Amino acid sequence: MSRRSGPLDPRRAARYAAVQALYQIDVTGRPATDVVAEFEGHRLDDLFVEDETGSAGTAVDRDLFQDIVVGATAGREVLDRAIREHLASGWSLERLGVTVRAMLRAGAFELAERRATSVATIIDEYVELARGFFEGNEPGFVHAVLDHAAPGLRAQAPAPDVVLDPGDR
Repeated sequence: MSRRSGPLDPRRAARYAAVQALYQIDVTGRPATDVVAEFEGHRLDDLFVEDETGSAGTAVDRDLFQDIVVGATAGREVLDRAIREHLASGWSLERLGVTVRAMLRAGAFELAERRATSVATIIDEYVELARGFFEGNEPGFVHAVLDHAAPGLRAQAPAPDVVLDPGDR
């Protein structure tokens, strides 16, 4: 993410790394467990060693990273169906860029399965990630698709047994 300013918080860092891992899975077809192991063994520590100013880097919420990558991969068929329902006429999931697809899958997974995190927080997080990757219309596109898909994705999942963590950003 070339446009970020300063270190990411651990959860945003996990989401950022998860998007990269989902990208790799989509492009290579490798199993999620292999890609997660590679990231945990080598890449997570290297991704956030330091920010642009040379300051100390960011720790990655490894549990969140693994949850998103494994969950989004395992639920890909259901998530893709939910995403497709909210694409404009004439658009297909396959027509989207791989990075946008990875962001939408990660965001859709969190909307469906991480009920302790608010819809607004999840959407905001992926819009911010999109802003770090793109300078065009992609952040608005990510926002629109996730916002429209959120009610259906939330309806599919059972209510959480945990209390909302106000620090979940």
